[in-house]
Amino acid sequence: MSAFRNRSLVAAAAFAMALTMTACGSSSSSSSGAATAAASGSAAGGEAPAAGGDYTIGVSVADQKSLFYIAAVDGMNKAAADAGVNLVVLSADNNSNQQVNQVNDLITQQVDALIFIAQDATAAAAGVKAANKANIPVIAVDQKPESGEGELATYIATDSVKAADELCTWVFEQMGGSGEIGILQGVLGSTAELQRSQGCQQALDKNPNITVVAKESANWDETEGYKAAQNMLQANPNIKAIIGESDAMGLGAAKAAKDDGKDIIAVGIDGFPTMISAIKEGLTEATQAQVPYKMGQFAVADSIKILSDQEVPPLQYQDTVLVTSENVSTVNPEDFYGPNVK
Repeated sequence: MSAFRNRSLVAAAAFAMALTMTACGSSSSSSSGAATAAASGSAAGGEAPAAGGDYTIGVSVADQKSLFYIAAVDGMNKAAADAGVNLVVLSADNNSNQQVNQVNDLITQQVDALIFIAQDATAAAAGVKAANKANIPVIAVDQKPESGEGELATYIATDSVKAADELCTWVFEQMGGSGEIGILQGVLGSTAELQRSQGCQQALDKNPNITVVAKESANWDETEGYKAAQNMLQANPNIKAIIGESDAMGLGAAKAAKDDGKDIIAVGIDGFPTMISAIKEGLTEATQAQVPYKMGQFAVADSIKILSDQEVPPLQYQDTVLVTSENVSTVNPEDFYGPNVK
């Protein structure tokens, strides 16, 4: 048995059997084939079905304001209820120090596993190290510590490199393979920002006639994205596109261009309902939709697996769905953000 705690093999077997049945029988309601495939999930964990076992899983999440994090926790709550496990959820309200303290509180409560959606790399490193010291397995979602800053049982996240590469490639095709662009980055140094910047750079390397004339961090925020895009457009009147590394920043850029009377391509990454609506209205052009609700379910399922001495993959990257005017009518945000999305 593992050092994490002895658990019932009967419960583990029941969990595995139910998981297999769920994986074989589940389907998405989306009429888009690509959306169905991504929303049904590709992680080995899958949805957590009913299973025995007296587990308490601690969850430390960066905030409960971001729709991504809300959807992830909704997925966790659904999976925990289905599996019959206890879930203790603490939100750090975007405060790194508070999150580290909350992780220590969960450790003091002797949770069996920790699902960790870190505020930033600093909180990620400190929290993971503390859980490692207490011999509590860490299931990281979305954000992860830098290499050597703690050991994860598994890491579940959007394949942001691939998503950004595909999105930027699509934008460059719409531009005819040449022209000037601006890029709105997320929180500098965060996992998602680094990976999305890497992905877009890969697309740029394949398109030498695309020139980045402006790049600025807008911290995933629409208002900051609006202001940064205004500055970009005023300083660079020939910009054809602004790529937001999040939907909020992409929306901010689109609104700034509209208010300035300019016609540009504005895109983002998230798949938020507001962005889906903006694409339908013609305000924005595209987004890469993530699957946080399923990722939350995977995190609980994998926690149970780990505590039952079953193996899970160390990395579980989830594909996105490219949503444009061509397929937006087939897209249902609930497939990505769960039944409570608004």
